[in-house]
Amino acid sequence: MRLVIARCTVDYAGRLTAHLPSALRLLLVKADGSVSVHADDRAYKPLNWMSPPCWLTEEPGADDAAAIWTVRNKADETLTITLEEIQHDSSHELGVDPGLVKDGVEAHLQELLAEHVHTLGDGWTLVRREFPTAIGPVDLLCRDHDGGSVAVEIKRRGEIDGVEQLTRYLELLNRDPLLAPVQGIFAAQQIKPQARVLATDRGIRCVTLDYDALRGIESDEFRLF
Repeated sequence: MRLVIARCTVDYAGRLTAHLPSALRLLLVKADGSVSVHADDRAYKPLNWMSPPCWLTEEPGADDAAAIWTVRNKADETLTITLEEIQHDSSHELGVDPGLVKDGVEAHLQELLAEHVHTLGDGWTLVRREFPTAIGPVDLLCRDHDGGSVAVEIKRRGEIDGVEQLTRYLELLNRDPLLAPVQGIFAAQQIKPQARVLATDRGIRCVTLDYDALRGIESDEFRLF
């Protein structure tokens, strides 16, 4: 990663145009090729950026400019950064990042719900986790109190893509005479309103998961329904 602190102006040209007047800013050039411009606020959000794949060209500046960076992507959008005064310029090898390990990721939610499948309904039983289909595994395949098959797709954040994914699973599972008819449950810690509308329209039941309740921690609010 390269860190540059410089007084600079920034001009973007592409789908629209944008200009950042002269100010002291932090410029980040990452190993993946991305270039981003940061101020000392806005938390992690850059003022402007170019996502990879993109290419950075550095040229000596003219007049009062120390250097000019031109960043271009495959869509022919350009980010022109005119560095007027460079206060810091350093490069650091960070290596491969192991990634963020989150508490309550989908795999853990799946494990917890499999252990507490009765929270989906009295008399429910688990058939199998990661039930295989031709297009990928269904998170949980269960039997309800009447012995009917139920496919459960689990997400941390329930969005339309997850509903579409479960719909494809249900289409395949319902072709199996040993399983059909197969109902669907879309379960997540948070479900977007659009995803809930789509799921309901397709006859898929939505369940909001309370992670603490599944772990056996008392909660002040009942959220699993």
